[in-house]
Amino acid sequence: MTDASAEGRFTEGPIAWPLLALAGPLTATQLLQVAYNLTDTFWVGQVGADAVTALSFSWPLIFLLVSLGAGMTNAGTILVAQHAGAGNDHDLGRVAGGTLGFVGLLSIAVSILGAVLAPMALSAIGTTPGTEVHELAVTYTRIIVLGMPFTFGFHVFMALLRGWGDTKTPMYLMVLGVGVNLLLDPFLILGFTDNPIFGWTGLRGLEESLFAATDFAGFGVAGAAGATVLSRAVAAAVGLWLLFGDRVGLSLEPGDLVADRELVTRLVRIGGPGAIDQSTQSVAAIVMTALVATVGAEAVAAYGIGTRFVSLVWLPMAAMGMAVETVVGHNLGGGRPDRARRTVYVAIAILGSVFLVAGALTVWFARPLVSLFVTGPGAEPIVSHGATFLRIVAPTWAVMAVYHMMNGAFYGAGSTRLAMTVGVTTLWGARAAIALLLVVVLALGAPGAWYAIALSNVTAAVAGTYVFVRGYWLGDVLGPDSGRNSAHDAET
Repeated sequence: MTDASAEGRFTEGPIAWPLLALAGPLTATQLLQVAYNLTDTFWVGQVGADAVTALSFSWPLIFLLVSLGAGMTNAGTILVAQHAGAGNDHDLGRVAGGTLGFVGLLSIAVSILGAVLAPMALSAIGTTPGTEVHELAVTYTRIIVLGMPFTFGFHVFMALLRGWGDTKTPMYLMVLGVGVNLLLDPFLILGFTDNPIFGWTGLRGLEESLFAATDFAGFGVAGAAGATVLSRAVAAAVGLWLLFGDRVGLSLEPGDLVADRELVTRLVRIGGPGAIDQSTQSVAAIVMTALVATVGAEAVAAYGIGTRFVSLVWLPMAAMGMAVETVVGHNLGGGRPDRARRTVYVAIAILGSVFLVAGALTVWFARPLVSLFVTGPGAEPIVSHGATFLRIVAPTWAVMAVYHMMNGAFYGAGSTRLAMTVGVTTLWGARAAIALLLVVVLALGAPGAWYAIALSNVTAAVAGTYVFVRGYWLGDVLGPDSGRNSAHDAET
């Protein structure tokens, strides 16, 4: 069920305000999401360059595993948005609960798969078995993937509420999770020896006393992973309490967790292409990591830091894309395709100017920005590679804003196969192919990989624009015979 006040919020009146009202909390939520990774990077950076490099190898593999469930959670967003727009209120609990139950089972399978395959997968990416980097990467990856049920649970919570139109509650919950992570990270990673927290607060004497009493020097990268998993567990538990306690717009009953065959089929049909799209993104990241590894460990560390920073400044783009997805879903569910199309134009107008400025500032301050995330012995080559990365990639952010807004419309319409095709071929596939040419064939080194990223951003924007203008994406998941404002719906 849903709150009646949700109806008509996105299908009537001005377009810009609903987009910004959704995108504001989504941006904050995404910024907090990246804070997990940045916090780990900062504190692990205090351990040394090997630890930072280990996390850079781990992230693409972790993202690949997360993407397997992300497509299904996004299917929940699409179905909830279109049912809400169509006025099928009483179907929302069944759709939301079934999505949560199905993704929960999927997360257990992903956890087992990731824990078993981590050493082999990391070796395939470019780590050398027996080295410190490999062992640290395996440890970090295994702890994170074993906590996948908590990660997936929280992501489903955010996706379902986003589809209904509530982006503030997930933001508040993310604040809680990040707060727990911030508290745990420095102590689980460094313990009571050379911990900057005690230096900043003038409590070195207390640190010495605690170390003498406990002999605890921290868990290193394992502590970073443990802090992330524990904070996710807290957030997921609170999210479930909200959903099953009738405390947010969506309200679930225990019986809703059992997805019927029709819903599972629909989730797989809609979510499968999205999972493939995001998995391809992960595979492309793995290919890029492996190619950069042929240049050297310093380049891999720089790639990891560069992509973490890019994900930070990119978040308003991703947030607006998700806002477009929700608003387009509501409007297509309510039979308003023209308004759905106008939503995309408004979003592009807003973000285009933002990312022209952001790109210029990033190019200007590239070196000091990278220097924030790595210090100590061996930092200079990493900073140099990372600064070059930002100077090459940042100028293409404005055109990528166009792609992401149109991609949000494709997903909001339920045209996930179309979105997958565009993403797999013109963005991620093109990125990997161009990188192979520039790094391996032409031997341009790390800059070749950076140019491959920039060029693929442009090809994706061009392809996305063509598909959008031709109107191939218009439609909706519920179909013309859905019986809007009724309980019965049928998928095309």
